[in-house]
Amino acid sequence: QVQLVESGGGSVQAGGSLRLSCAASGPLGVTAWFRRPPGGEREIVAALSPSSDSLFYAAFVKGRFTVARDNAKNTFSLQMNSLALEDTADYYCAADTGTTIRTLRPDEYPYWGQGTQVTVSS
Repeated sequence: QVQLVESGGGSVQAGGSLRLSCAASGPLGVTAWFRRPPGGEREIVAALSPSSDSLFYAAFVKGRFTVARDNAKNTFSLQMNSLALEDTADYYCAADTGTTIRTLRPDEYPYWGQGTQVTVSS
């Protein structure tokens, strides 16, 4: 059982940046970031394969976010720039054991971080 511990998040003004990090207790397959806006459903933000050769970003990212991972350290991150009010949400890191991105459904990722709140204000 892999455990994920998130760090980062917080409050920022629109146009600002935040970096979220996730540390795992062991090796990971596909790593992903999800978010749940206030009153909304959990949605995919981005996913990255173990070799970093397969990458997915949700349409709303629009080139503002960047995912990365360090397999040697079992860590991965989400750099968020040009944050907008609509990016306000609880953000979650997640992972599975796969070698390629096969799903973007949150219920199909077995490992989850505790979540961190991101609040963007005007």
